Amino acid sequence: MTKRELVIETLAHGNPGKVPQAIHTGGEGYQKALLRDYPNEQARRDYEAGLISLEQAASLSIGNHILHVDTPWWNWYDLGDAFLKAPDPPDYLPDTRGTGTYEGFFNQLAHIREHYDVYIVASVYGSHWEKAYFARGIENFLADLAGSPEWAQALLDLIIRKNLVMLENFLTAPEVDAVLLGSDWGTQRDLIMSPECFRTMIKPGEKQEYDLIKKYGKQVFIHSCGNIIRIMDDLVELGVDCINPVQPECMDLEFLKNEYGGHISFYGGISTQKTLPYGTPAEVKAEARRVIELMSGNGGYLTSPSQGIQSDVSYDNLRALIDTAGEYWRE
Repeated sequence: MTKRELVIETLAHGNPGKVPQAIHTGGEGYQKALLRDYPNEQARRDYEAGLISLEQAASLSIGNHILHVDTPWWNWYDLGDAFLKAPDPPDYLPDTRGTGTYEGFFNQLAHIREHYDVYIVASVYGSHWEKAYFARGIENFLADLAGSPEWAQALLDLIIRKNLVMLENFLTAPEVDAVLLGSDWGTQRDLIMSPECFRTMIKPGEKQEYDLIKKYGKQVFIHSCGNIIRIMDDLVELGVDCINPVQPECMDLEFLKNEYGGHISFYGGISTQKTLPYGTPAEVKAEARRVIELMSGNGGYLTSPSQGIQSDVSYDNLRALIDTAGEYWRE
């Protein structure tokens, strides 16, 4: 079974007997060290030739089964004080402009598929809810939801219209296995907005995106930090295939697996707030084994920290996580 096939079977809630790995790091120092300590000559050559990023090279070197590829997308253009500082929304919507190139995106996809056995995820962070509050600032946009709901909805609808165009521009790529859309709906304790607000103002746009992704035969990955337990049933209804980052400080992993493990796969769950930054390598290994064994029954789990590894995690602890994850998929 190839790495890509293992991910596909895992997401289908099969029981492949192995657990795929998707460990991601921030920081150039970590990434270069991983490239050195987990040598992959193809990845090194491709990074030096500018064909893949350092982060992708590090990901391939440590044996990850999933590779994230950034997509051409769009951003706000020339936002002024009327959006970012004024408490009341302006009487117009902001301008936008595209980012990235499709030629470079499609060329990189073709190269990765030819040379690496991985499941490819086209990743878009800040795709909808976050995109809206990036335009207004989070405090202003939360006030807009309550005090100027028609304007807030118009902004959200504009975002979805733009997103659908951008998605359709690359969903034809046969190399793309899934699309990850990121918008942090949760705080450490609960949703940022009420469930009713999510269902009325956020969910319809998300459904349009997910339906389009599914139309092209791709799977839907969602990134949302925080406690989103009150909309888990909505995400099941929407057909989400996989949720990241599954923070154990915010949601109960055992409850998630028991209640939703037959419907949604989980990608994350190993603590980047406690164990990884503050534990010993032995404690990291024990925590990784506990989470993998809890979450991987009947498939539906990708071994991963609950966020990308940052500089507060020691390199020894990072290696302990990588080496322990490898015990569950290597021959």
